[in-house]
Amino acid sequence: MVPAEFPARRLRRLRRTPALRRLVAEARLGVDDLVAPLFVREGIDAPAPITSMPGEVQHTADSLVLEAKRLVSLGIPGLILFGIPAHKDARGSGAWDPDGVVQVGLRAVRDTVGDELVLMADLCLDEYTDHGHCGVLGPDGTVRNDETLELYGQVALAQAEAGADVVAPSGMMDGQVGAIRSALDGDGREQVAILAYAAKYASSLYGPFREAVDVTIAGGGDRGAYQQDPRNQREALEEISQDVAEGADMVMVKPAMTSLDVLAAARRTVTVPLAAYQVSGEYAMVKAAAEAGWLDGGAVALEQLTVIKRAGADFVLTYFAAEVAEALGG
Repeated sequence: MVPAEFPARRLRRLRRTPALRRLVAEARLGVDDLVAPLFVREGIDAPAPITSMPGEVQHTADSLVLEAKRLVSLGIPGLILFGIPAHKDARGSGAWDPDGVVQVGLRAVRDTVGDELVLMADLCLDEYTDHGHCGVLGPDGTVRNDETLELYGQVALAQAEAGADVVAPSGMMDGQVGAIRSALDGDGREQVAILAYAAKYASSLYGPFREAVDVTIAGGGDRGAYQQDPRNQREALEEISQDVAEGADMVMVKPAMTSLDVLAAARRTVTVPLAAYQVSGEYAMVKAAAEAGWLDGGAVALEQLTVIKRAGADFVLTYFAAEVAEALGG
């Protein structure tokens, strides 16, 4: 017998079948929510596997184009491109070289797929500097904020000229969005959008990515002096608000799974599109556990991406993009 005081409303009623659960789902993940991060490397003649990121490679310009065409066929709306140059220097000059690796890659993809993909370009200097930091170093070895901003403007123009729809500054320099917006608008490129890495934490989850882009921070240092402290949430909201005020069209929180509270708080704070980056370490952990037979990697990827959407993200940068698109029937 059911106790008389038992509530008439039974929440399990709407969980009874898969169709019922789909009907009332609050968060929905679709192919349109995915952006694929890709790597292109100068000076190689075949795609190079990334050991710590199973399934991911450093592309040649030719294989990059083939992968872009595959993303289009899967219905994925966008990619973000990272470059690995053959040569590096103290100022990261390859980042704004018209014939630099990302610019060459952007042109090749644009010439092939036209507007079928949103082409985003990571805008930073760390892949291009011989010291591995995201900006110009002063005599004391610290990153010079304002001198770095001038270079970010040059990078933005080079990427825009090469065909980027969106430039994505990731260096966490104060004022970076305003400087880039000014550079783009001053060159008549006001239609190029900015996706700001607004809340980017100094995370321990970036290790596989640094293998992917061949970056080593000089002297074993870290980026805690300019990336955010993982202990802080209110500061993240200040960073996001400042980037929006400077003209960011979209803002990003990174890493995704360890910043769900920040995502949710940001969603309540801003109305611009909100992205999250499911970073290399998050991807690598799932892949490693799946390979060991400890969990169902595909199911975990879908669950995590759905939870990131539930927390408030409008779209997710994820290395699972193609795999998940195939699972969703893209």
